Amino acid sequence: MNIVTVIQARTGSSRLPNKVLLPLSGKSLLERMVERVKWSELVGKIVVATTEEESDNIIEEICIKNNLLLYRGNTEDLLDRHYQAAKLFNAEAVVKIPSDCPLIDFRIIDKVISYFIENSDKYDFVSNLHPATYPDGNDVEIMHFDVLEYAWKNANRKLEREHTTPYIWENPDKFRIGNVEWETGLNYSMTHRFTIDYPEDYEFIKLVYDELYFKNPRFGLIDILDLLESKPELKTINEKYNGVNWYRNHLDELKTITPDQTKII
Repeated sequence: MNIVTVIQARTGSSRLPNKVLLPLSGKSLLERMVERVKWSELVGKIVVATTEEESDNIIEEICIKNNLLLYRGNTEDLLDRHYQAAKLFNAEAVVKIPSDCPLIDFRIIDKVISYFIENSDKYDFVSNLHPATYPDGNDVEIMHFDVLEYAWKNANRKLEREHTTPYIWENPDKFRIGNVEWETGLNYSMTHRFTIDYPEDYEFIKLVYDELYFKNPRFGLIDILDLLESKPELKTINEKYNGVNWYRNHLDELKTITPDQTKII
């Protein structure tokens, strides 16, 4: 199975502009993010998908410097951007990982992809998000290319184009949806925040890197949780945003998302 992993990245974030360029242990956040994804054994080709905006020329420069595959496409229509990137590299299955997950654990990536591969005849789409149980910032979605293509042809709502996959997981009557839950039985999705959208998130992530990266670049979820156990003050840095995600703006439009899966700020 030709798997293509698409990491969407751009500099134009309204809440934290240029967040993918912020430094983490001597490199940009985007470079560290890609580094972590590369440690996965199952991701196949990794493609950075950015926009055609001039401000994202820097993303292209980073990709050239690091010999990374690149696709530049639509700014607002991420469904189109993912589809065109996957098509360009002849994907049979497409993995979607956002660039705001610089603490993502490559073991979790492999777990989700492995589950999809083992059950590819049973599921059209597999993620660890419906429902989510891992700490926010370990987001992995994978689908057959023809499923992504079907969504690309048929999705019409703005949120379906902007967020790539809602047309799929919002229609369990059309698609067979699989989910990978954290094997511990715990649910940290609303209590632990490892993603980046606000300055406090960057402060938290930077300190985690400062504490762990040079001891073990391949640090993972358990290492981060152990660090937070030993230094609980770190967790307070961005905890006011725990549970804050894009769902909060679309609760009246989403059929499969309940109010307890997001937080209004």
